[in-house]
Amino acid sequence: MPGVLDFPSVAKRPSSPADLREAVERTVQSTLGSAERQRERTQGALDDLAGTVDQLRKDAGAGIARRGKAVVGVLEDRRPATYEDMRDLQAELRRISRRLDEIEKRLPAKRKSGAAKRKSK
Repeated sequence: MPGVLDFPSVAKRPSSPADLREAVERTVQSTLGSAERQRERTQGALDDLAGTVDQLRKDAGAGIARRGKAVVGVLEDRRPATYEDMRDLQAELRRISRRLDEIEKRLPAKRKSGAAKRKSK
């Protein structure tokens, strides 16, 4: 039955050791070329992935830093006054009080109001 098991695309069997060696070399070269192309594609994909991961890491780090600063700001605004804060406020109040005393000393003496003068007559 000719043609039933004929595979025209299949290479014929090597007839000598030289033919076998040549067939093996062609197969190895073909495999090496295919492996090299696959390695290059894989390396490109890994480079892309590494770049994406680096960018995500940088963006995440920047976001964490911004949020950290915001949290610190909120906590600073809401924390209770410390002893040093109270001491500073007291010192500031004393300075304001001394300034007010000096200003009041420079003011002219109070005059009697016009209504008080009319009532006395």
